[in-house]
Amino acid sequence: MPAPAIERVAAVCALLRIPGIGARKARRALERCGPPEQWSGASRREFQLAGLPETALRTVLEARPEKRDLAWANTANHHLLLWGEAGYPALLGEIPDPPPALFVSGDPDLLSRPQIAIVGARNPTMSGREIAAEFAGFLVGAGFVITSGLALGIDSAAHSGALEVSGRTLAVMGTGPDRVYPRRHVKLAEKIVATGALISEFPPGTPPLPEHFPRRNRIISGLSLATLVVEATLGSGSLITARYALEQGREVFAVPGSVLSPLSRGCHALIREGATLIERGADILESLGTIMPPSSVTSTEVEQTNECDPEYRLLLDALGFNPVGIDALSERCGLTSQAISSMLLLLELQGEVEALPGARYARIRRNEGTR
Repeated sequence: MPAPAIERVAAVCALLRIPGIGARKARRALERCGPPEQWSGASRREFQLAGLPETALRTVLEARPEKRDLAWANTANHHLLLWGEAGYPALLGEIPDPPPALFVSGDPDLLSRPQIAIVGARNPTMSGREIAAEFAGFLVGAGFVITSGLALGIDSAAHSGALEVSGRTLAVMGTGPDRVYPRRHVKLAEKIVATGALISEFPPGTPPLPEHFPRRNRIISGLSLATLVVEATLGSGSLITARYALEQGREVFAVPGSVLSPLSRGCHALIREGATLIERGADILESLGTIMPPSSVTSTEVEQTNECDPEYRLLLDALGFNPVGIDALSERCGLTSQAISSMLLLLELQGEVEALPGARYARIRRNEGTR
C-alpha cells in the first residue's frame, strides 16, 4: 500500500479538526461525496444532504497541510484508511459508530487479520501481568493478532507477551498517530510498529484528552473477534471495552480471581452479566468454535511450522513420549514458557502432541509409515 498523498492527509485532517463535525457527519460526507481530496468536484447539494455547512466545505477545500501533517505523511510505513474504501477493516466497519478515518503506523493489512483484544487494569498484580502475557503468547500461537490500548499494566503485558513469541500486535491509541501516551511506552511502541501497527482515529498532534480513551476502546473491541479482560476494578476503563464488545455482538471473556481482591470485581461482574469465564487459552478457542476464521489455525503455513522451524524441532526432541511439564521443557530446550505454550498448542492441533492431566504434555506415538 503506497504512502498517503499529502493532499489527502491535509483534507482529511482538516475535516476531522472542524468543531462539531463528529464521526457520524464525517462518514456521511465520505459516503455521499467521496474522499475529501476530491470534494472540489462534488455538488453543493450533496454536502447539504450530508449535513455539512458551507463553512466546513470551504475549510476542507482550502486546507493546506500543517507541519505536523506533513511530517506524519512523509514518514515511511504510514497509511491513511478511510471508511468505505478498500483496505478499511471490514469487522470494524460493522460496528454502530466506526471511525471515519484510521491513521496507521505499521502494517495496515494486520487490521483485517483475526484479532483478540486483551485489556485490563493499569495497576495489575504481577500474576495478572503474567496471565496477560501468557494468554497473548498462546493466542499468537493459534494464529491471532493481539490488540490492546498501549496503556500501563495489562495492555503493555499483552503487547509484550505477543512480541516475546515473535507475534503480531496492534495498539489503538487515544492520541494522534504522532504521539505516544504514556511516554514511557515509546520503546514499546517502536517494537510494535516494527512488526505490527499503531492505530489512531485522531489527526496528528491530538493530545491525550480523557474523552478520547473511551472512544479508542470501541475500536479495540470493534477490530476484534473477542475481548479478554484480565484483572479489572468495577470502575476500570477495560469494562467500557467489554461493554462495547457486547454491544457490537462480539464475545467477551473474563479471567476470575480472588473474591478478596478489588482487581477481581470487574471480571466477576462481567461473568455475572454473561461473559465467559476463562481459565486457560484453550477455553477461548473452544468458546469461539465455528466463528474462528480458518486462517487462524489451519493454514498450510501454520501446519508446516514444525517442519521448517528449528525451535519446533528442538521442542519436539526435548519433549519425548513421556509426560513432562512446561517448566521442565523450558529447562531442557532453553525457550521461555510463553513460547513453549504457544508452540505446544500448534503441535497439539497438528496431532503431534497431546495434553495430559497436571498440565503435562507428551508426543503422540505414530505407527510406521504414517508420516
